[in-house]
Amino acid sequence: MIKVFNISKIVRLSFYFILIVLLVSCIYIYSEVAIEVINQKKLLPIYCVARNDNKIAITFDAAWGNDDTKELLKILKQYKAKATFFLVGFWVERYPKDVLEIYREGHEIGSHSDKHLHMSKLSKTAIIEDIKSCEEKISKLIGKRPVVFRAPYGDYNNTLIETLTSLGYYVIQWDVDSLDWKDLPADEIAQRVLRRVKSGSVVLFHNNAKNTKCALPKILDELSKRGYQFVTVSELIYKNNYYIDHQGVQKKLENTVK
Repeated sequence: MIKVFNISKIVRLSFYFILIVLLVSCIYIYSEVAIEVINQKKLLPIYCVARNDNKIAITFDAAWGNDDTKELLKILKQYKAKATFFLVGFWVERYPKDVLEIYREGHEIGSHSDKHLHMSKLSKTAIIEDIKSCEEKISKLIGKRPVVFRAPYGDYNNTLIETLTSLGYYVIQWDVDSLDWKDLPADEIAQRVLRRVKSGSVVLFHNNAKNTKCALPKILDELSKRGYQFVTVSELIYKNNYYIDHQGVQKKLENTVK
């Protein structure tokens, strides 16, 4: 007697076999992608610093306009606050007297690139050319090269960070964005900053935003009452024996030792 095969059973078995093959293939592909991601770890700039001494860095990006720089310097002096000004090369060329005044007041001058481009789109050669151009303009005026850098638009990638590091720069982002560039009311800017600041924070302002000069005294006054100290970025960050965690927090290597 000839045995008749169950066609539906054969179809089901074939379906399960194909499903298993597809599943194994997906797992293999996912593993390969995961390994590739690990091997090409995304580098991060310094967003803030892990420290508990109530030191923070007030920073200003200067690229467009200069109406309020002198007023900002007066406010900083009033509160005995030191800040870091990240300057674009063409801004340095247009306002050399203000660059000198910023430096003579004891503030730090950092690089904000030469032409304010999206630097993640540039080749390594183009990045070096841009950075060196800005560096030369700053050095010519103050006799000192910058050592901290902030990318225009906060736009960075591994090539940018690796290149800047090789040139002796520390790449700086921020963990507190005042959003002053959106022309928010002064009170809103102040409350936004005051809610977010913590020890080791890097606060982002712009030298020519509409309401920054009105918000800054409120911020410095309240933070002073809370016991915060205002230092330059170079004074805030660790220069040696550190690592940057997955959130961009710079930490001392000793912190990992138990």
